[in-house]
Amino acid sequence: MIQSMTGFGRSEGKLDSFGIATVEIRSINHKFLEAVIHLPEGFLSLEDKIKKEIESRVQRGRVTCVINIVQQVSRDVMIDEDLVKKYVGVLKGLSRKYGLKDELTINSVISLPGVLALSENKIPTQRMWPQLKLLLTQALDDLVSMRAKEGKALALFLKARNATLKKELDEIKERFKKVVKEKANKFATDMERTAFLKESDITEEIERLDYHIKNFQSKWAVNAPLGKELDFIAQEMQREANTMGAKSCDTDISGKVVFIKSQIEKTREQLQNIV
Repeated sequence: MIQSMTGFGRSEGKLDSFGIATVEIRSINHKFLEAVIHLPEGFLSLEDKIKKEIESRVQRGRVTCVINIVQQVSRDVMIDEDLVKKYVGVLKGLSRKYGLKDELTINSVISLPGVLALSENKIPTQRMWPQLKLLLTQALDDLVSMRAKEGKALALFLKARNATLKKELDEIKERFKKVVKEKANKFATDMERTAFLKESDITEEIERLDYHIKNFQSKWAVNAPLGKELDFIAQEMQREANTMGAKSCDTDISGKVVFIKSQIEKTREQLQNIV
């Protein structure tokens, strides 16, 4: 089954009483599988686990996973009273020593470095992993589903292009038989006729291109990643079509070869987007 390399998945849910987590995963074309993970502070220890989950579901593409967590746990305000005493003592001493008249206020004291701080919440990442993993799985389900849906559309396009190639090639085969007979009879000697056939005979190219077209079609039954293999077959098609175009001795055949090459090029463009 063909899969596109582009897709998107999203999920959202609660992590115990800690907060709300949002998981977004998108993928684009890439020669290999590359997973890029963006995690909130305190959750970096889960990066390897998240990558393994992605790698178990996606074979190819550049996958970006962004996880955001909005904490709902309240944090306490901490006051360092020992530090406040030191600040006040030093400031009063300066006031007496230099005759400073400004009075200390609560605003001036709490703005001093280190006086106020928020308590730290220890993040139980390992305890929350099963819940986060479930959200990740849901987002991956969406991603894989979208990639499969786009893959079906691409498969229809590629099959149509391949059927067109087969039709055009069959017409070239019939046209070539007719052209050879017509042109060969115009030569006065066997030597001239032999030289003409040697330079313009595209029988082998027709047969090889026909084989590649059939081979391309047969791969649809394989339940495995096909992108690279199909692209290799399309390259071979292109090679045979180029040789046919160079050796063609007939304008009708040349025109059909140009059309075939355009169809192969369109095929290869789309093959860059499948797994």
